Order: sequence, then structure tokens, then C-alpha cells
Amino acid sequence: MSVNKFKYNLGNAFLIILIIEVVFWALAIASYRYLAVNVEEFRFERTAILYGLFFIPFAILIYFYSTNWKNKALKSYASEHLLKYSYFGISSFKSITKFILLRLGLSFIIIAMANPQYGENEKIIESKGIDIMIAIDVSNSMLAEDLANNYSRLKIAKLSIEKLFDKLHGDRIGIVVFAGDAYKQVPITPDYHVAKMFLKNISTGMISSQGTNIGLALEKCVSSFNLEDASNKAIIIFSDGEDHEMEGINAAKEAAEKGIKVYTIGMGTKSGVPIPIYRNGIKTGTKKDQDGNTVLTKLNENYLIDISENGGGSYTRANGLNVGIDGIVNQLNSIEKTTMSQEKYTGYDDQFQPYLLIGILLLLVDFFISDKRNKLNEKFNLFKNHE
Repeated sequence: MSVNKFKYNLGNAFLIILIIEVVFWALAIASYRYLAVNVEEFRFERTAILYGLFFIPFAILIYFYSTNWKNKALKSYASEHLLKYSYFGISSFKSITKFILLRLGLSFIIIAMANPQYGENEKIIESKGIDIMIAIDVSNSMLAEDLANNYSRLKIAKLSIEKLFDKLHGDRIGIVVFAGDAYKQVPITPDYHVAKMFLKNISTGMISSQGTNIGLALEKCVSSFNLEDASNKAIIIFSDGEDHEMEGINAAKEAAEKGIKVYTIGMGTKSGVPIPIYRNGIKTGTKKDQDGNTVLTKLNENYLIDISENGGGSYTRANGLNVGIDGIVNQLNSIEKTTMSQEKYTGYDDQFQPYLLIGILLLLVDFFISDKRNKLNEKFNLFKNHE
């Protein structure tokens, strides 16, 4: 009985592993060069993961270190004369085979994780939506806190508009602020992030001319649209409706004639409430008239309803912090969308699946192979002269 039955043959292991390494890297480099030259848009999605292949030499060193340690352990366990009665022996060939399977399995897993991709797929993404202008009342009456404690009408309107932006997809938006006058705060844009930035800075101090001129706000919104554009359009007005000019109904009719729907949202309650006065962010009192009487503000609901009806839209009344944004979004979504833009992009087909499958199969075979000898090794040992 050969002593090699109780000792791993490191010389043969080194030679076989060296050959496997040379063949593996030669095939890997040749395959990569062929794919890079002959396959259009070939790439690895996560190239950095491929650096994991360079840790394979460390695995080889660990294999030889552990195998050498096993040889010493077997030698110190018992003499060859006693080992043959208590231990059937080891198979250097099976040990090398196990390591090669492990080494190749890990390599294929690493390649799969890097996700090779090829097979160019040009896709066209269409962005569909409508143009929406938001008109926000910034008159002093919007400071009233009759909808919720410590929340002004304006603050609730701004929070609701931000929530509205989060629910829109593909639509272009713009913002007009108004009181006694009206200004375009944000022109029509698909950039919701920019619109949100400007929205946060909106306050009642933006317009010195006090009052609530909804008609002028509607005119400013209409002029903000490109009326030659085929996209459908809508205007949403957030206001308490305390408009003393009363031009909003005619402006809404004119907007509807141009195919623009007008929606109104009533901010406030029908009960008269005082308008707080702030200095440096601190409430110092309430607004008084020339006779020293407290000025009260209340929701002019009928006027806002008339505007929405003449504008072909609908009216929604705020209830506490709930402004009914979901209902408004549903109505906006019911408007026929038009194509805003088309973008082409190149898609890549993932090809990691075969590499992952091969890697898993190699690791499974490695798991079920033992490097111990058995009776089958004695009968069919093709490497008998080498072990």
C-alpha cells in the first residue's frame, strides 16, 4: 500500500492547478476580446465586481496552506502501519478536483454578479400629460387659521400643492401668485423639484397690492400657456374667494372657450374669523379697520363655484388639512393626455443567467464530492500510479 494514500500530493496539485489557471485566464481574456470587438454594446453592468477574480490566487494559496497542514496532521495522527487499519486514505485527485470545481464555480458566480450585457435594445419612452397652472391666493386673508389650529389657509394650500406635485406624472406645471395683482412665479416646466423650491418661498408679503383679483390671476395663467400647443390644459385656483373685483367669472368663461378647464379650491370656512398680524414671525394681534374694529374674513364659496362652473371644471372645499387632492388628481387624470416628449435610450439584455447556473452547479458538485478514499477508488483508480 502506497504511502500516498495517506498524503496529499502537492506536486501534482500544483501542476494541475497551474494548467487550469493558464487555460482559464487565456479563455477569459480571449472571450472578452471577442465579445468586445464582435458584439455590439457588450459591457459588464457592474465592472468593479470583476476585480473579485483577482482574489482567486489567494484562494489557491489558502488551498496549498490548508492541504500542507492536513498532511502534517495526518502524519502526526498515527504511523502508516496503524493508519491502514483505522483510515481508508485520501484521494489527491478528488481533493484537486474539489478545489478546481470550487475555484471555477466562484469565478462564474463573480462573472454573473458583474452581469454581462449585450444585445442592444433601443426603446422609446413617451411622456404623456397635460399643462397645469396653479394660482395661489397670497392676500392677507389667507393668513386666517380657521381650517386647522396653527395652520393658515396659505400654509395648508402650499402643503396640498406639494402633495399634488407628488401625485402627478408626466404633466407640466407652473405657478402664479396673486392678491390685488398677479405674477408668474414659475413658468410651465416639467421640473417638479424646481416648482417645489419656489413653492416653499411663497408668502403673503410677496405682493404689496392687497385684495383678491382672481380674474387677473386667470388671465396670467392663460397667458402662461402655449395656446398653439396641442396639449390639454387646466388651471387650479387656491383661494378664499374674497374677490371684490368679481372679474373671475368672465375670465373663467374665456379660458373655457380656449379649451382650458378651471378648477377652484375653497380655502376657509363660512364663519367670519379674524386675520392675524405677524411681526418677525410672531403673532402680535389681529387686523383692524379704520374704526378700530376687527376685520373678519370668510370663505366666499358661491363665487368660487360660479368660477369653476363657467370654467368647465369643478369646485372642492378644503376641510381641515384635507383639501381633496386625490379627487382633483382623478379629475386631472380623466383629461386626455397628450405626448409631451419622446426620449430614446439604449437598453441592455442581461446575460448573467447561464454564468450563475454554471457557477451554482459547479459548487453543488464540489459540495457532494469527498476527498476521502473508498472501495470504488481501489477498484477503479485511474491515477493509482500517481497517488
